[in-house]
Amino acid sequence: MEYRARIRAAVGWLELGLPDEALVELAPLPWRIQIRRPVLELRLAAEMAARAWNKASETARLLCLRFPTDPRFFLNAAFCLHETGDTLEACRWLLRGPKALFGEAVFHYNLACYLNVMGQHTRARGHLATAIHLDPGLREEAEQDEDLEGLEVEC
Repeated sequence: MEYRARIRAAVGWLELGLPDEALVELAPLPWRIQIRRPVLELRLAAEMAARAWNKASETARLLCLRFPTDPRFFLNAAFCLHETGDTLEACRWLLRGPKALFGEAVFHYNLACYLNVMGQHTRARGHLATAIHLDPGLREEAEQDEDLEGLEVEC
């Protein structure tokens, strides 16, 4: 099975920090293999590592649609969309995630970033406070995060 060798090679390239080479390995795989969850996850990891945000956002959104109970895909889709400059759509995808996501610190942290970038500082401040309450370790990261610039970290 040549496709297994290609997948292993793609994993190897990604582990070596060469995401573009990983994507080259995945490209010739048949469609029926490319749409499998592990291959899609590998593609997403490579696209994100390559900072190919448009492609990564498409792959992440496909994963959201195919596996709507996995919160990671909604976090990734939103992050990639934000990196493309479409922060409003990033918020929309983040809010579409499974309800379990709403209790996670990273959900509130990312939402605070997106809201702050869009000028919704009061709402951003509330989500940042929730994120830090859930994970106090985020305070230090928040103080350095450009997306939270101008937002005081109180709490």
